[in-house]
Amino acid sequence: MGEPKVGDEFIKHEFDEAIAIQGGIVQAETELAKAHPFPAGREAVGSLLKEDQTFLKQLQTLGKPYGATGEVEDVAGSMLELMTTTLQSAGEAESEAYEAHAVLLSMKRKQQDSGAAMIKIARARKDVQLRDAATEFERGQREGAKALADSLAAFAVQIAQAPQQA
Repeated sequence: MGEPKVGDEFIKHEFDEAIAIQGGIVQAETELAKAHPFPAGREAVGSLLKEDQTFLKQLQTLGKPYGATGEVEDVAGSMLELMTTTLQSAGEAESEAYEAHAVLLSMKRKQQDSGAAMIKIARARKDVQLRDAATEFERGQREGAKALADSLAAFAVQIAQAPQQA
């Protein structure tokens, strides 16, 4: 379990976690955009990649004054490990790709929550630059999560309606 953090140390932790998870999102989108067996899923994932790469660079820049580099701690480490595991088997069957897609969605939702927290922190500190960046980040993560959730649901229908193999 990690050490208690407050003040700037907590903000550093939040940026480290956000940077680490965002790096995992970019890696997952890069891989799934090529290997996803469901065309709408592949398109949804691929359409998010460029924006998420930009968000990663922005998080790195915003976190730098706090000393954040993307250090992987408990939550981020667990999520990244799960993402790596599901990506390794994504090419084996549609249901495995579905799992990888679902984990990516969970990571996007985690980032959405982080963005909302950073907006409130920025407002409390009267940091307009951070507030604006966090607002853009949270919105992008929310919209991306919606697109991933919609394509994941459509993918689930395709898998459920596939003929049984003997």
